[in-house]
Amino acid sequence: MTGTDTDITVGYIGLGNMGAPMATRLLDWPGGLVVCDARPEALTPFTDAGATAADTPAAVAAQAQVISVTVLDDAQVRDVVDGPDGILSTAEPGTVIAVHSTISDRTATDLAQRCRERRVDLVDAPVSGGAPGAKQGRLAVMVGGSEEAFAAVSAPFACWAELVVHAGPVGAGTRMKLARNLLHFVSFTAASEAQRLAEAAGLDIRELGRVVRHTDAITGGAGAIMLRETTAPVAEDDFWHPILSHVRNLGEKDLSLALDLGERLDIDLPLARRALSDLGPGLGVGTGAQSDTVTKEHA
Repeated sequence: MTGTDTDITVGYIGLGNMGAPMATRLLDWPGGLVVCDARPEALTPFTDAGATAADTPAAVAAQAQVISVTVLDDAQVRDVVDGPDGILSTAEPGTVIAVHSTISDRTATDLAQRCRERRVDLVDAPVSGGAPGAKQGRLAVMVGGSEEAFAAVSAPFACWAELVVHAGPVGAGTRMKLARNLLHFVSFTAASEAQRLAEAAGLDIRELGRVVRHTDAITGGAGAIMLRETTAPVAEDDFWHPILSHVRNLGEKDLSLALDLGERLDIDLPLARRALSDLGPGLGVGTGAQSDTVTKEHA
């Protein structure tokens, strides 16, 4: 790709709940914005603001050098990139396609190989932060692709993302997103377990939610422990050992108290039991005395 970071034309395909607010932040892009969506009414706010409308992904690629794609699923991504009216039917060598949809990493690598045959780069660039993050321009984007492709998309992505991470080669962005969402939805499941315990204890679970959101904003929530470069056991002389051992000890104590409360209220807490046995090993410091004691009591 030639030219400066901002004199290229950018394209955006898929103007739904995520795509529309992301593309809106590209309306002032110096090189111009080309938009495409299956719904003509979705294009109107963009054309009214000065963007160029395109009928097909191929028509986008005839004008744009960096093209973002936010559609529903793997099948739609494949059609947009390599279908009869897809991007590859008109894309010039050096074009960069960025797929923001959460798809299979194998789909990303397969399509990237097809793109390389046409001297086009594809990056898988899923986002995290949801619709609120998109509207606020505060998304995190995890990019899988070559160094050259990452450099090409960094400036456009900065218009709608607060954090742009180069996760590695093609497929790495999607793998990072899947790991991130694993934490997200397991955490939701844990939250539902905590709500059941709180409700059985006669508490207002909405107020509990307020407390959780308040403290997570301060402590960083589950991400607060994701600071090491490895998940291997921590040596006793390692800087992290006393810190993570302290976290384990606090966690095991509180989990044990919650499990005791659950038994008295006849509320099953399977995730809490799993956390009690797995917290210390997960942190790399092994189980503590509290976990060993509770495990023996329930043996």
